[in-house]
Amino acid sequence: MGNEFTNKAIVILGNGISGITAARHLRKNTTHSITVISEENPFFFSRTALMYVFMGHLKFEHTQPYENDFWEKNKIDLIQKRVLRLDAQNKVLVLDDETSLAYDFLVLACGSKPNQLNCPGATLKAVQGFYHKKDLDRLEAWSESMETATVVGGGLIGIELVEMLHSRGKKVHFLVRESSFWNTVLPAEESELINRHIRAHGIDLQLNTKLRSLEGDSDGRVSKIHTSKNQTLPSQWVGLAVGVSPNIDFLKGSGLNLGKGILVNRYLETSQADIFAIGDCAEQQDPLPDRQSIEAVWYTGRIMGETLAQTLAGKKTAYHPGPWFNSAKFFDIEYQTYGKVSPTPDPKKEIQLYWQHPKKNKTLRFSFDPEKRNFSGVIGLGIRLRHEYFNQWLSKETSLDEVIKNLEQSFFDPEFSTHYAMEIQSLWELKKSTLSLNF
Repeated sequence: MGNEFTNKAIVILGNGISGITAARHLRKNTTHSITVISEENPFFFSRTALMYVFMGHLKFEHTQPYENDFWEKNKIDLIQKRVLRLDAQNKVLVLDDETSLAYDFLVLACGSKPNQLNCPGATLKAVQGFYHKKDLDRLEAWSESMETATVVGGGLIGIELVEMLHSRGKKVHFLVRESSFWNTVLPAEESELINRHIRAHGIDLQLNTKLRSLEGDSDGRVSKIHTSKNQTLPSQWVGLAVGVSPNIDFLKGSGLNLGKGILVNRYLETSQADIFAIGDCAEQQDPLPDRQSIEAVWYTGRIMGETLAQTLAGKKTAYHPGPWFNSAKFFDIEYQTYGKVSPTPDPKKEIQLYWQHPKKNKTLRFSFDPEKRNFSGVIGLGIRLRHEYFNQWLSKETSLDEVIKNLEQSFFDPEFSTHYAMEIQSLWELKKSTLSLNF
């Protein structure tokens, strides 16, 4: 790549972590003209911090890591408008005021949108997802007048909404269609621990339960809900946490190859020349082993932004996300995972070692490959783990013996003493002898 990548007009659609990371790195290394378009908010903010704004821990302006004049100082133009359609043939975006914006290179970082339910009453105004800044504003507008709320869906956004509503003293019905909370991700012991923890906070957690219909009034307020268990429950607001989908409806008919998201190759290139896609909206045509084709998490979005910035600066670079990791919080229990830990492992492919504190909500679960005898993943609840250690161990295909031997230094928690590391070491020695593994 040479002069074709100098002094071009680059338009980035979306000001989330992916788009803004790309813009910042481009500005550091190029003289490109950079324009960022976002309908949601003129300035970049931390989407994961919205719950803390509602809970009163932060003001919204605290979620914005850059001063408002940062963008002008760095010659990054911001446009707060909605894109109606893409004219890829003429390299033009058509905006909601019918003006158009030309580009040399287009970066689609348009994120996700909350999934909706198709049931009677689901279009009431007091039924919403929680993804955008406007969703926070809508929830805030309903909050004072509600006593009871319902959250539908047992993922990470669902538990966030439950905690947010609980912090304001609302009674919360939590409808989860699975037999245990997040049991498609968490193994049985961890999932059951979180079930108990949710209920210990006074939340009405209802498992194996779906929302069947809602009733409301002409103002859009919800009055009651009906569940798949033939219950009728009072509720003035309903939060939908039934997953998200790539925000790509406006691209239909544009000529781009679409699947669930915008199909890209390892270089984040779409089917149309000079158009790239990053973040939640990008779908890998050939995902890496044991990885999803769409990974809607903060760190993969950041890496995609950094990777694409290198390509647009003239150094074509393939996307390498590194070992998988994720983190969350279930009320006051922190969750971290690195690598692959199956909720229901096949013992021919994965063996697990599980440790649980006898009194506290602290657990560790390690997985390893029985054939290669390498550490393949960990889940921790109530324990802070140091990212650099687990990332390195996974990258270097480290044996689980080596991981357990050096476990103590990977703990953040000062109170997590040598005693617990030794306890896990003893548990591992017992596990090896039980399995008759030749380590």
